[in-house]
Amino acid sequence: MVFRRVAWIVLDSVGIGAMPDWQAFGDDMPGDTLGHCASLRPLRLPNLRALGLANIRPLEHLEPAPHPRASFGRCTLASPGKDTTTGHWEMVGIHLAKPFPLYPHGFPPDLMAEFERRIGRGTLGNFAASGTEIIKQLGDEHVATGKPIIYTSADSVFQIAAHEGVIPIPELYRICEIARALLTGPHEVGRVIARPFEGQSPNFTRTTNRHDYAVPPPAGMLLDQLSAGNVPVVSVGKIADIFLGRGVTKSLKTKTNADGMAKTLEALASIDTGLVFVNLVDFDMLYGHRNDPEGYSRALEAVDAWLPQLDAALGPEDLVVLTADHGCDPTTPSTDHSREYVPLLAYGPKVRAGTNLGTRGSLADIGQTVAQNFGTSIQAGVSFLDAIA
Repeated sequence: MVFRRVAWIVLDSVGIGAMPDWQAFGDDMPGDTLGHCASLRPLRLPNLRALGLANIRPLEHLEPAPHPRASFGRCTLASPGKDTTTGHWEMVGIHLAKPFPLYPHGFPPDLMAEFERRIGRGTLGNFAASGTEIIKQLGDEHVATGKPIIYTSADSVFQIAAHEGVIPIPELYRICEIARALLTGPHEVGRVIARPFEGQSPNFTRTTNRHDYAVPPPAGMLLDQLSAGNVPVVSVGKIADIFLGRGVTKSLKTKTNADGMAKTLEALASIDTGLVFVNLVDFDMLYGHRNDPEGYSRALEAVDAWLPQLDAALGPEDLVVLTADHGCDPTTPSTDHSREYVPLLAYGPKVRAGTNLGTRGSLADIGQTVAQNFGTSIQAGVSFLDAIA
């Protein structure tokens, strides 16, 4: 064991440039989440710059660090897709043979008819939409009729929105479980998501009682392997939902990026050895899908400003990995995810600084590195542990 603790932080959707096959995944133009944000105005990212963010590739207004504190590179998304489940599954060693199904025009009528029969209610919506916008659009009708709002997005998701005063949380979760059982075979979406909200029209607001029902990951992925080796895993944010809690010793839910950063420090303080696996979702959920580059840029700057607190919490044998799962360029006409490379920064007191890790063949390279560090292995990925230690 080279590193006693690993803090693996996924900056959800912070891509670093289009992959060559971007057109095959429905992007309306080459995505470049970090690059396009950097070109709009100077980004105040002194700590990320010092780690080597601008050494991965040129970024406007950000000079490469002459002596990067981190080993740096970028990862290819080898699986067919550009969504949360695809990216996170690949990280832990699962390469998809085919993408999860998408429903840009809504779910098939026969599927919806069977779903309504099983839940004993009609439904509203059934189209791709922003979660906040569809609640504004259909919230009043939902409150009047009791029919749940069904919608999807650029992800492979079946989302169910309901007012907590109309459909109580236990009933909403039951409806989601019915949907998860129904959505199999060719309709096996990556996640069914409960999206409860509250308040009065026109000021409905989503609550923190979201719950994801993911497809069970195949056996043998990284968290299974760590569990078999009695390696503690503390998840922060939606990580536990993505993997159905498999291999997770302790799960810390989060409300915002700021909450996620605070709970990352809490998670590190709770273990002497093991993995802290973090997802900071605001980049994607609040800014990428809403085409808000200024909000996206401010979120990047907030993480950068927090990094000295993270550094202060590190022990002499700790490793930090900063990366992402896909892109979601807030400057493109589309509000969908973008097919992009993701950044890779690995640093800590014992990490070999300034090593160029190049373009990795898969996000699974990170998982394989973590696996090797804790004395195990996964089915995909090439470890870079020897290059950084």
